[in-house]
Amino acid sequence: MSTPSAKTPTKTAATTATGKKVINSHSNRTLNNNGLMRFSRGRMFHRRALYRISKWKTDQAKLKGDKTKKTAGSIKKKKTTSALKKKPIGGDRNGKERLVRTKRFPRFYPTEERPKKFSVKRKRFGDHPRRFRSTLTPGTVVILVAGKHAGKRVVVVKHLSSGLLLVTGPHKLNGVPLRRVNQIYVIATSTKLDLSSAKFDNLDDKFFKRVRPAKKNAEKDIFDSKKEKTPLSAERREAQRTTDVAVLNAIKAHADSRLLRRYLKSRFQLWNGVLPHKLKF
Repeated sequence: MSTPSAKTPTKTAATTATGKKVINSHSNRTLNNNGLMRFSRGRMFHRRALYRISKWKTDQAKLKGDKTKKTAGSIKKKKTTSALKKKPIGGDRNGKERLVRTKRFPRFYPTEERPKKFSVKRKRFGDHPRRFRSTLTPGTVVILVAGKHAGKRVVVVKHLSSGLLLVTGPHKLNGVPLRRVNQIYVIATSTKLDLSSAKFDNLDDKFFKRVRPAKKNAEKDIFDSKKEKTPLSAERREAQRTTDVAVLNAIKAHADSRLLRRYLKSRFQLWNGVLPHKLKF
């Protein structure tokens, strides 16, 4: 067997006294040969201690001292206050002075970031302007298309500030009491009554506000499944009576009062051109 005349020298990594490998802090290397460097430019700036070089210090001093440079447009200079201040420290071995922050960081940080509320100048829903269709004037006969009295013909009494319509049957003719109805749930007809002489100033949204009953003990009323109906107040009954009187007087003053009464009593329905045998005009 032939033995090599001289052994090839092997490179040994430099180690410290404790046996740890010495890593060159001035070098940078790629990660997995994909072109990405392990350390960023800012990180390498501190690893190489470039801030200690006199050339860099002089360049920074020039930038701070040069007050003639101006950026595009006039920029207002903000008053900068020093972030650190000197504070005397007791004790012989503590250095007598120490730099501390003028504004301390918060001790605790929120565990979740809540969305910030931005102040937007918008009108509340109660302040929005109310617009009614031109066909829905007070005294117009309309057809209800939704709710408990769907299909019945009622009379528009008043426009309310909430954007709702105040309607009535009247109750004596078709059983529809004073109700507030959204204008999208009515169909306007060409039939109109003259309600200009009647006044309904006391009828507003506050008048129809519901009165909630007092809460009862749930344990005592477990087996009491009946729901108590709140009776109508005397004020509500009086308002219904006076409103119906005004509407019935307008019907009497109409040229076709008899036909109009039967028209309000009947329900709206789609038919094929032949009148029902019960309804004869």
